[in-house]
Amino acid sequence: MRVFVTGASGWIGSAVVPELIASGHQVIGLARSDAAAAALTAAGAEVRRGSLDDLEALRDAAVASDGVIHLAFKHDLAFSGGFQDAADADRRAIETFGDALAGSERPLVIASGILGIAPGREATELDGHVLDAALGTSSRGAQTRMASAELVISLASRGVRASVVRLPPTNHGAGDNGFMAALVGIARDQGVSGYIGAGANRWPAVHRLDSAHLFRLALDAAPPGSTLHAVADEGVPIRDIAAVIGRHLDLPMVSIPVEDAAEHFAWLAGFLAIDSPASSTLTRARMGWEPTQLGLIDDLDQGHYFEEPSV
Repeated sequence: MRVFVTGASGWIGSAVVPELIASGHQVIGLARSDAAAAALTAAGAEVRRGSLDDLEALRDAAVASDGVIHLAFKHDLAFSGGFQDAADADRRAIETFGDALAGSERPLVIASGILGIAPGREATELDGHVLDAALGTSSRGAQTRMASAELVISLASRGVRASVVRLPPTNHGAGDNGFMAALVGIARDQGVSGYIGAGANRWPAVHRLDSAHLFRLALDAAPPGSTLHAVADEGVPIRDIAAVIGRHLDLPMVSIPVEDAAEHFAWLAGFLAIDSPASSTLTRARMGWEPTQLGLIDDLDQGHYFEEPSV
C-alpha cells in the first residue's frame, strides 16, 4: 500500500514510518525542511515537500495514495500562543483529505488526544463523541480539535475508511522531548521534584513504538468510524512520576499548592492538574493490539530522560 504520512519525521511519525515499511508498505512522507527530508530518505521513505498549509499538495498526495496517516500538527505554533490557529490549520488539512478520499473506501487515520476527554474517571473509546458534553470549559482551540476528530469519524458515511487514534499526553521513549522531558527540566530548574496538591491525579501513557504499531493496525484494518485508544498505562499518578524524577536527580519531592502551580510549572501546570485516566479495552479487543514496550515508570527508570544535554 502506498501510504502518505504527514508528520512523518516527528516524534510519533519517525516510529510509524519504519513500522509501515517493515510491514511492506511504501511510505511517502510530508517534509517541510531539508532536515526532515533527509531523515525520511534515510528511513527509506519517499519525500513530498510541503506543509499543512499547502492544501493542493495535500490533496494531490492523498489522491495518489492508497491511504493517509495524518500525524502533523503545528505544535510550535500551538505552544507559543497560537493554539487556535494550529487547530484551524489541522481542520483544513483534514477537510482536504476527506474530500480527496471520498468514495474510495481508502483509509484515513488521524492522531487525536485523550487528555481531558472524561476528567476524573476512566475514559473509554465511547467517550467524547457528544461534543456539548465533552467540551465543557475547554478552550476554543481544543474544541476545534475535538470537532475535527468527530469530522473524521463522520467521513465513514462518505466512503472513507476513517479512524481516530487517541494518544495519551505522554508517548514516552528514548529521545522524547515532550511532557516528561519538560517535567525533568522543571525539576532541575526548581531544585525540587514537584507535583500538584496530593499528586493523585492520573495520566495515561504509552511507549511511542506501541503507538506506532496501533497506527499501522488502524491503517490496515480499522473499521470505518473507529475511535481507538493507544493506552498502555491506564493511569499513572503524577506523584509516582515525581518520585522517579526526584530519585534520579537526587532532589526532594515536594507538593506544590494549587495556587502556586502556575508559577512553578509554567505552561505545564494546566495539563498536569488534569485527572484523566483512560482505558484501551475496546481497542485491544477490536484490533488485537497489545503493548509490548516498557511502561512509563519503568521507562523513566532506564535513565535516558536524565542524561544531561550535550553542549
